[in-house]
Amino acid sequence: MKTILVTGGTGFLGSNLCIRLVREGNRVICVDNNYTGRLENVAEIADNPNFCFIKHDICDPLEINNEKIDEIYNMACPASPPAYQGSYSIKTTKTCVFGAINMLELAKKHGARILQTSTSEVYGDPLVHPQVETYRGNVNPIGIRACYDEGKRCAESLFFDYHRHEGVDIKVIRIFNTYGPKMDPNDGRVVSNFICQALTGEDITIYGDGSQTRSFCYVDDLIEAMVRMMNSEKGFTGPVNTGNPGEFTIKELAEKVVAKIGGSSKVIYKDLPSDDPTQRRPDITLAKAKLGWEPKIQLDEGLDKTIAYFKTQINLFKKAEK
Repeated sequence: MKTILVTGGTGFLGSNLCIRLVREGNRVICVDNNYTGRLENVAEIADNPNFCFIKHDICDPLEINNEKIDEIYNMACPASPPAYQGSYSIKTTKTCVFGAINMLELAKKHGARILQTSTSEVYGDPLVHPQVETYRGNVNPIGIRACYDEGKRCAESLFFDYHRHEGVDIKVIRIFNTYGPKMDPNDGRVVSNFICQALTGEDITIYGDGSQTRSFCYVDDLIEAMVRMMNSEKGFTGPVNTGNPGEFTIKELAEKVVAKIGGSSKVIYKDLPSDDPTQRRPDITLAKAKLGWEPKIQLDEGLDKTIAYFKTQINLFKKAEK
């Protein structure tokens, strides 16, 4: 049995990972300050003796002295623009940078392998398409998204310096748009926005003309890539792109959601936010070669599963209102 620490463990991706790791027989320490995470996301494993939740902000050092940690997944950071922009932007940068330092120090102390969940946002509004890991990006360092984009870029730098100079065993992945159960209905991501708007009969809001593209990876596929990366050969650090190379316009996504849910929702258009990338698609050649991984669940199937989840969430919310 391995002891695995997951920061951001009550969030969308973190909770899905914690559930998988516990089900595989691991001891899991879930760490989160619950800023964007929710304890109900891990309710199904909360009573499992191999699961432990610690409420903690990783901007502050974390001491684990009563057991040895084998692996750390560093996933703590708001990942949707509404969560990391505005008054939380400075805190987002601190989470990326101070959080990385604190978790790397913890990994060094325990001799643990540590995986950093970086992001496709390190590529900014890319001038290379599809994006390969060797592309250095086109990021606006003073824009409204920079707290997240540059915060994650700095975290990658810290990981590689700790690997080079401190001997820490690191793994780095760059996550592209991911969706699925346990997403927060109010997180502002395009898939959850469209589904919740359609389920409640609201207008579907597209920012810009809808021609911008994204690649959408279902959460189970993404978690599989993370676990494979953590268990990959020693010395293979990445970074590795993890995402579904199927590329769709935002307008196409909206049309798919409306067609699946039906109802009276109309598509309306609003101004595109500053620095919003015009295209995004991963080159996953490296993931295929080194991890033997590629996504299995395509968009239509994944949307069906995600819509079913949000229907349940909305019904629970309606019951709570009564």
